[in-house]
Amino acid sequence: MRTDDLDYDFDPSLVAREPVAPRDAARLLVYERSTRSIEHVSIRDLPRFLRAGDALVVNETTVAPARIKALRVVDDGGPPSVGARPSVGARIEGLLLERRGDRQWLALLRNTKRVREGETLRLLGPGASGPSEFGLRFLGREGEGSLVEIVGGSSADEVLARVGWTPLPPYILKARRDAGAVDDGADDPDDRRRYQTVFAADRSAPSVAAPTAGLHFTDELLARLASLGVERIPVSLQVGAGTFKPVETDRLEDHPMHTERCFVTDRSLVRLREAHARSTAGTGPDARPGRIIAVGTTSVRTLESLPWPLPAAGPLVWETAILIAPGHQFRLVDALLTNFHLPRSTLLALVAAFIGLDELRRVYAIAKDERYRFYSYGDAMLIL
Repeated sequence: MRTDDLDYDFDPSLVAREPVAPRDAARLLVYERSTRSIEHVSIRDLPRFLRAGDALVVNETTVAPARIKALRVVDDGGPPSVGARPSVGARIEGLLLERRGDRQWLALLRNTKRVREGETLRLLGPGASGPSEFGLRFLGREGEGSLVEIVGGSSADEVLARVGWTPLPPYILKARRDAGAVDDGADDPDDRRRYQTVFAADRSAPSVAAPTAGLHFTDELLARLASLGVERIPVSLQVGAGTFKPVETDRLEDHPMHTERCFVTDRSLVRLREAHARSTAGTGPDARPGRIIAVGTTSVRTLESLPWPLPAAGPLVWETAILIAPGHQFRLVDALLTNFHLPRSTLLALVAAFIGLDELRRVYAIAKDERYRFYSYGDAMLIL
């Protein structure tokens, strides 16, 4: 398909700079595929549309404070020392993309043309007036990325907890700067909490972006759904920076799809097998089997890239570069809760696979007219 088919005129004022509070006060556009009907409610109304036997599949990955800022220091390249006065150097910013060891990461950094192998940069933490005692040693280039090592502290996690920044998407930072809300794209002090789902649990493979549909849930809403008999099944997909990469090829099929790592425990695999059996049970117009409802596109990619037929036992760990677009035959996912996505993105193609391109354009036009808030901190739609 042509990438132009995934384009739409967008009003930048609709980019949500901050989430609503409480989380479940966000608006929800409910789209029914069988009737093409649309209803405008809020996330806290979600129990109206779900029923006993349904299974919500959520991505429980934890977002790491993986956005970094550092100052280049012109010295001997050794470990930074407390109280040392660095000479004036270039500002380096970027994302830690993939963990390569206890302290080593593959990073995507800007402004590193003059950085030498073995040189140590001084990390700059949120709210700090100057460089910290922690460092980032530049080990070399790897493709478009850089291999780096975190220096100082008792562990890399401790360093990131102190001087890492919330990896907010570039469009949120730009919208904040354009609105004059912050200086230099700095994090809001609450972003670490707000850019994390309430059910985030898997810290073994942290993500550099949030599974944003999951940001709408509160503990209270999850309890209400559980009382209805709605099951929650956790999976993990390690969200990478590629999720923000726009499609720049003329044809979607030519887009170099990013790879992400998935994890499903043995218990979740058993529960998925049971949920799939419920979703395919019963025949006739009055049959109301349970549905598998994916919370977010990352959950969809995890489910639809599982080995098929589903294995009898787990756990399972694999990497997926699945590109879901119109024509995809969904094997496990019956319904989808998702945010509103960027034009010309693979995420938008995934939604089009659910409802078709024509309906996608119609729904997004209505969402724009109704002033829904778009992207990671924005509102959501439920496709049934």
